[in-house]
Amino acid sequence: MTKFTDETKFASGATLKNRLMMSPMTTTQSFYNGEITKDEIEYYSDRAAGLGAVITGAANVEDLGKGWFGELSVAHDEMIPGLSALAKGIQSKDTKAILQIVHAGRMTHSAELNGEQIVSASDIPALRDDAETPRAQTLEEVKETIKSFGEATRRAIQSGFDGIELHGANTYLIQQFFSPHSNRRTDEYGGDRDHRFNFIKEMLVEVFAAVDEYATKPFIVGYRFSPEEFETPGIRMDDTKWLVDQLSESRLDYLHVSLNKYASVSRDENYKAQGRLAYVRDWVNGRKPVVGVGGVRTRQDVENVLEVADLVAVGQQILFDPTWAVKLISGNDAAMVQIPFKDAVEITPLSLPLYEFAAARYHSVILS
Repeated sequence: MTKFTDETKFASGATLKNRLMMSPMTTTQSFYNGEITKDEIEYYSDRAAGLGAVITGAANVEDLGKGWFGELSVAHDEMIPGLSALAKGIQSKDTKAILQIVHAGRMTHSAELNGEQIVSASDIPALRDDAETPRAQTLEEVKETIKSFGEATRRAIQSGFDGIELHGANTYLIQQFFSPHSNRRTDEYGGDRDHRFNFIKEMLVEVFAAVDEYATKPFIVGYRFSPEEFETPGIRMDDTKWLVDQLSESRLDYLHVSLNKYASVSRDENYKAQGRLAYVRDWVNGRKPVVGVGGVRTRQDVENVLEVADLVAVGQQILFDPTWAVKLISGNDAAMVQIPFKDAVEITPLSLPLYEFAAARYHSVILS
């Protein structure tokens, strides 16, 4: 059985010292323009010890891709000095720094975009109460957005990061192009699965072109995806099986399955024999390392994930237990934070923006 202390060597040649990763999480700690703050650098640096890699929260690749106030940005060269400080802070703990990059697409609001209308693959609003109707990107805009992912990759390399993770999950723009719910286009980026995959395929070309041109050492490129959508029509397990096969034949270093619970089971009656993560592992069939995530808090959780995946990403536990990985490695499990997260909000030192975000999420306080 794989142990969390085992090294991992990716196809790119990069190596993680162990199988533990910090999962990307929203922190809302950046400045209004997406520039990194001192609080955010300290936040990641404080949590990096003991981990093989830290995956940052999402950084938008262009201004119209901003998803929320306080979101990190990698859309402009002016961001490079701050991003460099972030990478160095993580790497100071002998931990790889991976920048997650994203375009929110329709999963944002015009208020976050200075009044600009939100955009997506098509003019179909998301199925949520506060959803706005997006404007379908023109063909030229689609191609520019694809190039933006390549430019963001260049900036990540020039900032000193060890890699990037493409945020193709949680219904953001990359997923919107693959989803039959959000993508009703009739050009080369819409229609059947092959055409809806063209955005992803061309984005990977741009990303790896930047890696080949600018990286002077092994550079990690991962991809995060959500295996199912609740919308009808929407992404189903059959679609994900097809997507996983395409991604497994690419140059990607790993595939990261976005799940709330690592043992969660599909809604599809044809895929209930095992968990979603186990199905992905079977479909990948050893071609790429698979990252499992979702509700990992204990040593037993880590071992459970490594039965059906190659690496373990830990999110909320590390948010409220910054030295969790050190405790796990040293066998100090008794010192791990074990209380409910809604209670941990009040006893964990957090910057004000992150505290307010966490408090609102976990309903532990009423904000004035």
